[in-house]
Amino acid sequence: MPRSVSVFGLGYVGSVTAACLAKSGNRVLGVDVNPAKVEMLESGKSPILEPELDEIVRESNRACHLHATTDSAAAIQQTEISFVSVGTPSQKNGKLDLRGMEHVCSEIGEALKSKSAYHTIVIRSTVLPGTTESIIIPALERASGKKAGKDFAVCFVPEFLREGSAVKDFFEPPFTILGGMDSQQIAPVRELFAWATTPIYETTPSSAEMVKYVCNAFHALKVGFANEIGSLCKEMKLDTETVAKVFVTDTRLNISPAYLKPGFAFGGSCLPKDLRALTYKAKELDLKLPLLESLMPSNHEHIERAIASILSSKKRKVGMLGLSFKPGTDDLRESPLVQLAKRLLGEGCELQIWDQSVTLGRLIGSNRQFIQDEIPHLGSLLCEDANAVIKSSEVVVLGTKAVDKKTLSEQLRPDQKLVDLVNLEKDSRCNRPEYEGICW
Repeated sequence: MPRSVSVFGLGYVGSVTAACLAKSGNRVLGVDVNPAKVEMLESGKSPILEPELDEIVRESNRACHLHATTDSAAAIQQTEISFVSVGTPSQKNGKLDLRGMEHVCSEIGEALKSKSAYHTIVIRSTVLPGTTESIIIPALERASGKKAGKDFAVCFVPEFLREGSAVKDFFEPPFTILGGMDSQQIAPVRELFAWATTPIYETTPSSAEMVKYVCNAFHALKVGFANEIGSLCKEMKLDTETVAKVFVTDTRLNISPAYLKPGFAFGGSCLPKDLRALTYKAKELDLKLPLLESLMPSNHEHIERAIASILSSKKRKVGMLGLSFKPGTDDLRESPLVQLAKRLLGEGCELQIWDQSVTLGRLIGSNRQFIQDEIPHLGSLLCEDANAVIKSSEVVVLGTKAVDKKTLSEQLRPDQKLVDLVNLEKDSRCNRPEYEGICW
């Protein structure tokens, strides 16, 4: 069912949103303080340069689906749903400038005072997690004298529009995220995006706000990573294009969800060694690669967070479930769990360790040499019975997914703290006040 929609802010995101919603059959009213933008949209011309947008604006205007105004109060009275797409630029110190957002919220709130019908506000601007609930909703409530959830709804729906392909991105998004306080408040917005063929996720405003930042930060990381690798290839007289072309063809690990689920630190015989070799080679070439150089320190800090979590309990009897760098292997070389064990011993903890794949008598070669060099007294710490480790511990550190979740839940006592390093699925986590995930 077509809806009446107002779009506050006719910049890049607002203009594309207004035009594409109108093309979808909705009656759209663009709102902006700049009369020139309003005049252009009202006369059937796009305020921004973007492929396909001029034609969409012209056709939607002719069909009376798209108009514009500087009167925000009139826009609220004439529509059911309002999108807010005002700019949130950086201040000199990097903090977001929300003055434009707060001003628009005040205007919308003032207009809501005299409106009896229920109204839905959709925040489209990029704002930090918590902004919708801690700044935007209170501003609307102050200005309107009304209550969010009762008199009006507020949702956060991030955009994923790229300049040059924004129209295609609008109609073919990677996914659509609807952030709202409950399903009922999200319902009108869900109807607006019912045409989407890609997944639609419903979550809280804060989670939706964070997804937008995660996406942009990851894009920046990928650009920086590719540029540093390319710079290293150039200095080493290698064919950058060939390296990059081959790299992206691996969709099992390289370009995939692999390694993108939060968990414990990386380790093993490959990643740490190869990172060190790569960054050392860059130094030999007098090449600064701060992104690659930061990976090992970042990994170390993650181990430190686990140590801090364990020691914060002030309990000294610690049971570790897992020791090798990944389940199903007895490889202890550069295992972050070995580093964790060494630190806990150094802090005076009484440690017991269980790992179904690690038996001292079975270790041979480089693994056995590693133990003799790094933890020569490992034999006195290893236990063949996971239940015995759990039973005798005050803090249980879950470092492997090889543990039976039902057994773990049954064995844990209320007085024990569980530190989860492997990111148990929510329905497998033990429902207990002393549960703590390392980064969730």
